[in-house]
Amino acid sequence: MSRIARADPEPTVPVPSSPLPHHHRPRAELRQVTANGIEINVAVAGSGPAVLLLHGFPHTWRLWTHVMDGLSDRFRVIAPDLRGFGASTRAVDGYDAGTLAADAEALLHALGESSAAVVAIDAGTPPAFLLAMRRPGLVRQLVVMESLLGTLPGAEEFLAQGPPWWFGFHREPGLAESVLSGNEDRYIGWFLDEGTLGQGVEPAVRAAFRDAFSGSEALRCAFSYYRALPSSAGQILDATRRGRLTVPTMAIGARPVGRALEQQLRPVADRLVGRIVEDCGHIIPLHRPDELLRLLDPFLSGSAGAPAAPTRR
Repeated sequence: MSRIARADPEPTVPVPSSPLPHHHRPRAELRQVTANGIEINVAVAGSGPAVLLLHGFPHTWRLWTHVMDGLSDRFRVIAPDLRGFGASTRAVDGYDAGTLAADAEALLHALGESSAAVVAIDAGTPPAFLLAMRRPGLVRQLVVMESLLGTLPGAEEFLAQGPPWWFGFHREPGLAESVLSGNEDRYIGWFLDEGTLGQGVEPAVRAAFRDAFSGSEALRCAFSYYRALPSSAGQILDATRRGRLTVPTMAIGARPVGRALEQQLRPVADRLVGRIVEDCGHIIPLHRPDELLRLLDPFLSGSAGAPAAPTRR
């Protein structure tokens, strides 16, 4: 069966070349794929074992531009817009981690993949974790970064002064989207600047993110992730009570999350490595893509898989 036999037969659209001179853009294609009852916009590049990339807020698949560039000569890299984000369906509901994990599983099946390494950041991390817990035969390796996993122990120091301020703002139904409509560029730009320690992101990427989150409906979908956090936390807790994380896993931290995610995973994971990217903001794939690729390359290739005993840099 063709790898795209179950994908919608709409024509593929070449992705424009990246304006960044020091990276060679992969020959990626954008596709619309029907999976788990929604239309998922997905960028696909390269060939080989599948690597699924799950972004967070306020991102789209373009968060992974440089990572796709670095991996697509050895892997088939699959980078979707998550439910409600970018050009994927702005669904009424389904923003809990369990449903998002089901979205990811259905997408892989629709693209003809029976296994994949899964790499996730921020809001993409809880569904990636649940996918690995629920379908360990599907997930070859798991890489998660700059996120927390519900209420699992280990993040107490990070949360000592409470969660980040925007969590409460985003979780109040209807509030944030009504306040922010018309001011999306400034608001999204704040996260991009903070997430790169003031460096900012390339203008075309910033414009793409701004456009993806413009309008009250786009904002509603984005904030629905935060409104589903209690449900997601319950699903994560239930998964850890039922079993352990058995796939090789790497937890990568930067600023501000640092080691908190690794510390949450340590008691529930059989094969875990923890890494820190120094002098790096939250948006690791855009702020320090080369450093991230230096961690991903050996791990995904299996030459530096997670050992049974904890290993730290």
